[in-house]
Amino acid sequence: MSFQDGTTLFPQPEKQPRWVVVDAEGEVLGRLACRIANALRGKDRPTFTPFRELGDFVVVINAGKVRLTGKKEQGKLYQWHSGYPGGFRQMTAGEVRERYPERLVEWAVWGMLPPNRRRKHVMRRLKIYAGADHPHQAQKPVRVTPAARPRNLKVMA
Repeated sequence: MSFQDGTTLFPQPEKQPRWVVVDAEGEVLGRLACRIANALRGKDRPTFTPFRELGDFVVVINAGKVRLTGKKEQGKLYQWHSGYPGGFRQMTAGEVRERYPERLVEWAVWGMLPPNRRRKHVMRRLKIYAGADHPHQAQKPVRVTPAARPRNLKVMA
């Protein structure tokens, strides 16, 4: 291909997408969410294209054992409104962990993704489980541990 023929090569999605398992036990929530968001979008690959879905399916296990730094367990508030009169609700991070342990990771990853139309589609590739078991063994996921940088995922055998 010559630079003069006016064609541009775009990476195509793989036939079989890659599945990755991330263990969240003892990991800091924000750093873990950033690495998961990068893997979901495909930013950890050299063929990253912003408008193509080239990322991985990410399975997060032990989401209930994620770590919050400082006093965020009691001080961080999650707030929302139902749209009805008197429908304002709020919960601390500790209350969210007790009732819905998966939502801490889900909401953190949601906030790390760009706020566009594709965010919902990207979030469909994220599977979060509070315990160590998950039903995705048939997809043969690769177990990784988040390293110091998102591009350097260490593969656990």
